[in-house]
Amino acid sequence: MTINNDSEFKAAIAKLTKAGQRQVGARFAESVLALCKDVRVKHAVATAMRTDITEDELAAAFDLAKKASVDSFTQCGTECDWHSQAGHFVAEAALACLKPATAGTEPAWEAAMHARMARTSESIATGIGTDNAEAATQYRTLAEFLKA
Repeated sequence: MTINNDSEFKAAIAKLTKAGQRQVGARFAESVLALCKDVRVKHAVATAMRTDITEDELAAAFDLAKKASVDSFTQCGTECDWHSQAGHFVAEAALACLKPATAGTEPAWEAAMHARMARTSESIATGIGTDNAEAATQYRTLAEFLKA
């Protein structure tokens, strides 16, 4: 299966199970994990990727990701530091894939959007611009996940 645009991407995500949403969302977060220095986020993403996770472990990882997200938000400050902003979006991507799924929510889509925002923030910080490469990476990641 090839995914070429956000419409196909979102449609494929919508067909995933709760666990599938969590696991592929974690892969999207993992793609930008280097932009975040918080070990709690790294642990949360690793936990979210597991197939043998318990509800208690999910809740604990969610709490860690939530604390990291709040902390990273306050670190951005009034003068925007784009590197810190990128780290905050990575924390938000981790948080998104760990949120309890409810009707009408798509944690993987939310994680993907935060990962893209992290990559864009980093591009602004470094002055290299963005060419939507993260979206293309996500399309490939999802296609590979669906094949497995």
